[in-house]
Amino acid sequence: MQFDADLTACAALVEKADPDRFRAAMAAPVEARAVLFPLYALNVEVSRAPWVTQEPMIAEMRLQWWRDAFQEIADGGPVRRHEVVTPLAGVLSPHLAASLDEYVAVRRWDIYKDPFEDQEHFDRYITCSSGHLMVAAAQVLGPAEQEVVQDFAFAAGIAGWLRAIPELEARGRIPLLDGTPDGVQALAQQALARLHRARRNRSAVSSPARAALLAGWQTERVLNRIVAAPQRVAAGDMVFDDVRGRLRLAWVALSGQW
Repeated sequence: MQFDADLTACAALVEKADPDRFRAAMAAPVEARAVLFPLYALNVEVSRAPWVTQEPMIAEMRLQWWRDAFQEIADGGPVRRHEVVTPLAGVLSPHLAASLDEYVAVRRWDIYKDPFEDQEHFDRYITCSSGHLMVAAAQVLGPAEQEVVQDFAFAAGIAGWLRAIPELEARGRIPLLDGTPDGVQALAQQALARLHRARRNRSAVSSPARAALLAGWQTERVLNRIVAAPQRVAAGDMVFDDVRGRLRLAWVALSGQW
């Protein structure tokens, strides 16, 4: 597979801003990287858009730019030239492009300092932000049952969210409905249940599509550590042995046992 300038730029962006997903993409089959790197670069761009300015209107405009780009892809007409949007337009179906509109839209929560309204609001944020991205990646690569991928992605999303709690709180956000140790532990247990349900239905995700699930390679050990000691979340004590993690990723990639 030959990387053009756009794909190379996407890979460089992910390597710098999201090393965990970069490692996951590099562990995937070579042919999958042309799909994964643009989607992971998209995630970098969208996730940081609400944070690069103190002006809510400007942040809203940045998110709207991406929503407009996905509308162009979904419509099947001309698509704006951009190092991330252009390769995405080459791999996304209109249906998946339309689903990513919601992935962008929920990021409006990041702009403001209001708490989540209720459990449904919180679950929708995780489902759309983590889930829609992973579903898009999986279904571009091969047949994959959406519900199964969503279960795995929800677990991965919760693991990532809990690791980010100290930074979110430092930025003035209220990231949890129940930030007590019991509440944190219950959330991690809910995520583990979704992870286990996804694994019971592993056969519904084809071998090519499984490369998209490598992005959740740290999910289980993060959640298990939080269930055992939920106070680690508030303390930001979620540092792992990097060598052990790399070996785990390599095993998952080779075995397909995500």
